[in-house]
Amino acid sequence: MFKIRKAKEEEPTASGQVKIKKRSRVPGVMITQYVEELPEGMSTPDFTRKPIALTIQEGKLAIFRAVITGNPTPTVTWVRNSGELNEENNKIVFDSIAGEYQLQMPDVSADQADTYKCFARNEYGKAVVTAALNIIEVGFKKSRAMQESRTGTQVDIEVKEDKKTEIDNKFWEVLMSAEKKDYEAICAQYGVTDFRGMLKKLSERKLEREKEICNLKPIELKADGGAEFELEMSLKDPKSKIFIFKDGIMIPFEVDTEVKHGLKQVGKKFVFSINGVDPDDAGLYQVEVDGIKIFSTDFKLPPVEFLVKINDVKAEEREDAVFDCVLSQPMKKIKWMGKNNTLEQGEKYDITVSEDMLIHSLVVKDCLLLDKGIYAAVTGLNSCNAWLVVEADNDPNASRKKKAQTFSLNHPATKNCCFETPPSFSVPLKMHKIPESYECNMSCAVTGNPKPHVTWYRNNISLNTNTNYYITNTCGVCSMVILKVGPKDSGDYTVIAENPLGRMECSTKLVVKGKNTHSNAVVTS
Repeated sequence: MFKIRKAKEEEPTASGQVKIKKRSRVPGVMITQYVEELPEGMSTPDFTRKPIALTIQEGKLAIFRAVITGNPTPTVTWVRNSGELNEENNKIVFDSIAGEYQLQMPDVSADQADTYKCFARNEYGKAVVTAALNIIEVGFKKSRAMQESRTGTQVDIEVKEDKKTEIDNKFWEVLMSAEKKDYEAICAQYGVTDFRGMLKKLSERKLEREKEICNLKPIELKADGGAEFELEMSLKDPKSKIFIFKDGIMIPFEVDTEVKHGLKQVGKKFVFSINGVDPDDAGLYQVEVDGIKIFSTDFKLPPVEFLVKINDVKAEEREDAVFDCVLSQPMKKIKWMGKNNTLEQGEKYDITVSEDMLIHSLVVKDCLLLDKGIYAAVTGLNSCNAWLVVEADNDPNASRKKKAQTFSLNHPATKNCCFETPPSFSVPLKMHKIPESYECNMSCAVTGNPKPHVTWYRNNISLNTNTNYYITNTCGVCSMVILKVGPKDSGDYTVIAENPLGRMECSTKLVVKGKNTHSNAVVTS
């Protein structure tokens, strides 16, 4: 399905084939169609997400990612402008979960800085896009002339020593930010056998780091849909350069500015923030000062699910159609798709989100017959879709005018009405069996008027004030997230809903994988 090609290699076009240039919806993508008319259901290759330019530190892992469409499935190849791609040192991967074609280049060096091309081909055409790889060189490097003046043995010894130092530094950096339970596996990975000596040296390194920084706070989600971590450090040189990396790739940020990534300084305190978290923000974040990594934190996101999915909508011509969904976690923005195309805010579409960032809406304005089709809401790996059905309006006088929507209110016969109801669970809790260290998301739906007060319990102990559990209640959808399940989280969980008219409870059991416990969720009043 994909492979590495020699530099500047292209497949020849068969005699008699046409070459029709097409425009992609993604800027920078060039498409060539080989036939005048495409058969029904067939399509030329195209990039729905193209690989982006990378600026990465020498010795790190560089990954170009691309999402490609086309029927039949295209063959994907990678080339570079100058030189050839070494198949032994470069890895081609197709991530079936994310739908990504990846070119992975581990341990990049300065001579790999170049412009790379990604080709996607099938029998009906090809698509090509380019992306640049920029390498940040680190450390003191001797000139090529000095290296050549030495014997091959001396150069070989220096290379081996540099490689050993690099591996040693990487080992300690990984160990400094790891949990104790992972020490043994990390030592095995790097071939370290002196476990006791490792623990002693690790304690010394941590003491040295604590002299430089203190009050470390790992990265965490905020109620406004963002995330941040903070640390205090005394810089010997106020002009020291601070860099932030995510999975080894440098992140651009602004100081005291509300952008995607920001870094604010108040005295000795430094606060790094992510504005509007989305699934791509998960990863290992590291702070580097003057070439030395001083802090690492791993950011994991619970999976965002649809508590309420979008439903099919029927509208007449020139009416507006509205799709709504409710998420299990706050998100500043989700992706809306219409007939396999990404939709953006504008004259045709109105995309909104509630103040708590849980309810997301898409309005298709002034519907036309060509607007009918399947629409989808996407959050990372999860999505839901529904049909928009547009009915023709045969009124000739209404053309070019947006049809006014009419509403009617039918008054029932006069009688004494009481809209108050006791609590009730329209969707009960489900039993969960989760492997250790995975995320767990429990949810249920509660109705009642007045609005019931909801309390979560584990083994009869209230969890509402426990910061280890992320609890939300939006429009009657009650959710609780445990970011990292451990043996201590096993047990019986109960949700109690109360209002002046009554009390209702729903219970279930959380089982950590490996324990033999069988139970079903029950609802009692």
